[in-house]
Amino acid sequence: MKNAVTISLILFAFSLLSCSRNDSKKVTITFWALGAEGETVEKLVPGFEKENPGIHVVVQMIPWTTAQEKLITAYASNNTPDACQLGNTWVPQFQALDALENLDSWVKASQVIKQNEYFSGIWDTNVLDGSIYGIPWYIDTRLLFYRTDILAQAGYSTPPRTWAELYEVSKKIKQKAGNSERYAIYLPTNEWAPFITFGIQNGSSILKDNGRYGDFSGAKFMKAFDYLVKFHKEGLAPTGISQVTNVYQAFAEGYFAMYISGPWNVKEFSRWMTGSLKDKWMTATLPAPEAGKAGLSLAGGSSLVIFKRSSHKAEVWKFFEYLSRPRVQMQFYREINDLPAIKAAWQDTALSRNKYMKAFFEQFHHVVATPKVPEWEQIAFSKVQLYAELAARNVMPVKSALSALDKDVDNILEKRRWLLRK
Repeated sequence: MKNAVTISLILFAFSLLSCSRNDSKKVTITFWALGAEGETVEKLVPGFEKENPGIHVVVQMIPWTTAQEKLITAYASNNTPDACQLGNTWVPQFQALDALENLDSWVKASQVIKQNEYFSGIWDTNVLDGSIYGIPWYIDTRLLFYRTDILAQAGYSTPPRTWAELYEVSKKIKQKAGNSERYAIYLPTNEWAPFITFGIQNGSSILKDNGRYGDFSGAKFMKAFDYLVKFHKEGLAPTGISQVTNVYQAFAEGYFAMYISGPWNVKEFSRWMTGSLKDKWMTATLPAPEAGKAGLSLAGGSSLVIFKRSSHKAEVWKFFEYLSRPRVQMQFYREINDLPAIKAAWQDTALSRNKYMKAFFEQFHHVVATPKVPEWEQIAFSKVQLYAELAARNVMPVKSALSALDKDVDNILEKRRWLLRK
């Protein structure tokens, strides 16, 4: 008995030693994920580690509200993770810091991640100075949500395809509403995206001279901006966000009939549009400035990036390739409803048979990046929204508002001009 116990203990000790040696051979990579995506991607890690037993992935979840500050602090303290998820409008900021790995050679050698597998406008958000610095992970854009019944009452069986049609149907909806406090479209001034989107649709570069100066008072942006502000001035859209405390309830009650928003709202509207309202709403691509053209929208979403300081770039790249498989992208979508970046994943019936997603698939073929400057979010959130509000409330004329916007933006871009002169 004693001999048997001794042998068992020896074998147990050897097994522990063997496990310890195997663990010591594993490479551990750290991946920072933002918001709910962090919890979701952690569910995908076991599948990857099963295929790659020599790699262990540690996922750290970071709130979106503190993510930029934490990442910049990590960069300044030489403590960046191996890789992370970045909103694609953040990529220029961290590329400007020289914090990101150039992925050209990795993409060239990959049998999984290939440029032609992605929507071209989405892929372009990660291209800076001709090189790729991020791989699209999940994507979004904005298009038109509309009440089919209210448009039908105004005499329209299809959604507006041009700016002229959007304005015409809006006027007819408002006329049908009479003196009641109902509107045609919701264009909140605290959402900068529609103003930028329509400016880009009309051919504005938004910024000029290689992103050194604002181009908001240019003729192309001014025309688009004035077009949207007109909806507020003519009472076709409610002015001020305080008038709509619950977007979904307001849409269900017919307080407004159209709203420009993204895929995150499909699930929310489905929750509210039930019963007799279930089949009385739909999505459509954005109207274009004129007939015969596609209405452009903005290329949004998150990308996968590798930090230059990582010692495990090859292992991280394997993880990226795993997350980029259509099957894994659909697994991610089913968990959190984030739309897949890979076009092949859209053949899955969960998307191809979803009537609300068909417009998104079409719109993704006509998306463009916002200006690729590190200061973009400061410009969009703090300045574009401010002057949209002032113009919509008729506090400032459109021309004066856009001149003031350009002046503020030029001040924000002063450091960029100094750096580019060096």
